[in-house]
Amino acid sequence: MHRLALTKPDGRALTLYGRVPLAGIGEAPSPFPEPLTHSPHLRRHVLRDEWVTYAAFRQDRTFLPPPEYNPLAVTSDARAPTELPVGNWDVAVFDNRFPSLALHVDEVPASIVATAAGIGKCEVVVFTQDRLASLGSLPLSHIHLLLQVWSERTVALGALDEIGYVLPFENRGAEVGVTLHHPHGQIYAYPQVPPVPARMQAVASNYYRTHGRGVLQDHIAREIESGERLLYRGDHAAAFVPACARYPYEVWVATIEPVATFSDLSDAQRADLARALKTVLMKYDALWDRPFPYLMAWYQAPTDGHAHPEAHLHAEFYPPYRTRDRLKYLAGTELAAGWFAMDALPEDKARELQAVVVDVEAA
Repeated sequence: MHRLALTKPDGRALTLYGRVPLAGIGEAPSPFPEPLTHSPHLRRHVLRDEWVTYAAFRQDRTFLPPPEYNPLAVTSDARAPTELPVGNWDVAVFDNRFPSLALHVDEVPASIVATAAGIGKCEVVVFTQDRLASLGSLPLSHIHLLLQVWSERTVALGALDEIGYVLPFENRGAEVGVTLHHPHGQIYAYPQVPPVPARMQAVASNYYRTHGRGVLQDHIAREIESGERLLYRGDHAAAFVPACARYPYEVWVATIEPVATFSDLSDAQRADLARALKTVLMKYDALWDRPFPYLMAWYQAPTDGHAHPEAHLHAEFYPPYRTRDRLKYLAGTELAAGWFAMDALPEDKARELQAVVVDVEAA
């Protein structure tokens, strides 16, 4: 992996990554000449005992821009409002101009509920220069590089005293709220473990204390043994529709043996994980012969400096589709109670995805 660190005119960091030595790299551009002057803050939810982030300045961010204005497009025209320089880079990471969390917070407004500084960091990860591509269409070597980038960013962000958890994710498709369709994701670095991974961590810790093994490790073994919902099985990674899926076409992608974070992957595990990821994404797009919308979230161990043998790096995909012609949104029981109600069996959706034949080498 080759990298180059740059600084934008407004002070934000930009790091470029490539599979070959970087060459012909232009200056780090920015559509914004001045540093951001606003900062986010947190308020404590009095009934859930959880922090909620408030960043009203995000209302000014780019929303559904016209085709001629794509801040993630690469251009050699210095007058064009872009975030990315010319050159032969493959993946770019830069500080989000409109972050929900920030390392430097100017002030925290008073409220009748508990408040705190919105400490954290938000980064944008551009997967490729090709705006017409998708993560699933990239060659395996490119996806392998992206896994390395996620590893490097996890280490760098996790080393900050202010950070307790790093979550890479991708929202894909207008159906899940994407406004810029250039293939990209984000990384959120939180001051503490957020509620969802915290609950997963608590379950995994209790299971490990009782069984001496990881809960996801044992579940993957059962999914492989069953094979009923299995989409990919390699030497080091697997992908499957979980028997406990809460969404139609929900898929989990993971190493077979547990690793705590991206940085703990061996080269062989990383290569097989890239193959499993590409297989799933190609199946998604081929299912209905159209770009398949989803939320992809990667869960890993907290960055607290402690060993986490109970943790198991994995991705969870949450597609919004219920049927071919109707979108799946959270219903009352799911949104209000957190009690999911599925009107489709995981086995049925797994069979649909299993029937889609893909060739990850040829793509």
